[in-house]
Amino acid sequence: MGIDHDTLVGFAKSWGLFYLVAFAVGVVIYALWPSNRKRFDRAKKSILDKDDKPWT
Repeated sequence: MGIDHDTLVGFAKSWGLFYLVAFAVGVVIYALWPSNRKRFDRAKKSILDKDDKPWT
């Protein structure tokens, strides 16, 4: 017994949205977690630290 196309489409329509919403919530929680603040601040500033200077 194989999985036909209609079964797969029904499963994707019913559970795919919940999966994507849960994934998005997880990403937002990770990005806003207080212990990650230093890491993101360092990443934000590291681009401009050493390499962004005019040629002399």
